[in-house]
Amino acid sequence: MKGEIINKVAKSGLITISLSSFLPDEQIKEIDLSSFLSNGVLKEKDFRKKIQDKDFSNYKNSKVCVFCSTETIIPMWAYMLITVKLKNITDYIFFGIKSNVINRITIENIQSIKTEKYKNKKIIIKGCDNNKINESAYIEITKKLQKVASSIMFGEACSAVPVFKNNKNEI
Repeated sequence: MKGEIINKVAKSGLITISLSSFLPDEQIKEIDLSSFLSNGVLKEKDFRKKIQDKDFSNYKNSKVCVFCSTETIIPMWAYMLITVKLKNITDYIFFGIKSNVINRITIENIQSIKTEKYKNKKIIIKGCDNNKINESAYIEITKKLQKVASSIMFGEACSAVPVFKNNKNEI
């Protein structure tokens, strides 16, 4: 058929990876220790009472990040007490703000990739994918795939930036 439109991208064998697919699926909730302070200071007796009185049931089966948003000294045992309080509610407790926890889980998900299906393939890592994806995810996916891919590019099929090309003798 004359004038038939041919999808050259589909025929090229390119594999497009969206880093959004590595973001955590679960809801991530935050516990800000500043809400357990007394006039901006952590007083052990008051702190213990406040965490004892708080209903943590809304954290059930969630990933929880614990941090303090104010400039104050938080002793390590305070984080330990919160962890103990959450023991029958969730096993997924992290230190840090939500964006750091999202990044950590994303990196763990990338590290768990089975690379066999990418062996000797041309891969495009989507650009402008998601504002929750930071630089470390791009570094991690590159480290993981450059061991097996024939090439890695960044962007979209119509305007990809070459990042890595494996020498045929090395694969």
